Amino acid sequence: MDTRTRHALKKDSFAQATASSMSWLSVHRSGVQRWAIVFVAVLVAGGLAIGYWAWDSNKADTALGAALDTYTAQIAQPGAPATPGVYATAGDRAKAANQQFAAVAKQYGWLAESAKAHYFAGVTYEELGQNGPAETELKAAAGAWDRNLSNLAKLALAGLYHQTNRDAEAIELYNALAAKPSDTVSAAVAQLDLADLYAATGKQDLAKALWAKVKDADKDGAAGSIASQKLGAKQ
Repeated sequence: MDTRTRHALKKDSFAQATASSMSWLSVHRSGVQRWAIVFVAVLVAGGLAIGYWAWDSNKADTALGAALDTYTAQIAQPGAPATPGVYATAGDRAKAANQQFAAVAKQYGWLAESAKAHYFAGVTYEELGQNGPAETELKAAAGAWDRNLSNLAKLALAGLYHQTNRDAEAIELYNALAAKPSDTVSAAVAQLDLADLYAATGKQDLAKALWAKVKDADKDGAAGSIASQKLGAKQ
């Protein structure tokens, strides 16, 4: 087959394919138009959703920042005159911050800032002696997809369990944290807290075994130094 014939066949095939496509479009034009409208609508909705997410995320971040500012605000010196932004007691400060954290957690439940707010709401509830709400908020933060945040919440939750005489649950959490550490909660930190729990409940042998383990694993680090001091104090 010569070159001219092949070109002619290609032209004929293209013409037939085009004619076939145009014919299909003519028959299904209304359906194609509907799908085109739907496609454009999806693109527009996606763009709007991204824009709304960015706007809402910025608002949540600002609200969380304001709550953190409250949480780290100054405590007035005894006898000092009242000053805006300065709290008379740590309890007053924790109460004000707690209200802000709880509001962020509730209003922005679908954003990452909400999980952070749950954590701080739990911490401030605990400072206020409200252990039930503290546990609820810390459990919410412990379920976060971000392991750094989740582990911080689990560490705080384990401490709360120990304070409320639920040591079995605390031990389970400490061991889970040691098995799956993160940048915020290392295995050594979880083991040191667990060793302190054992020491506080009269299980000195278990505490010493953990301190020795941390000391060997972190010879030149802060955790190893703490473990060494604990061992020295118990000898």
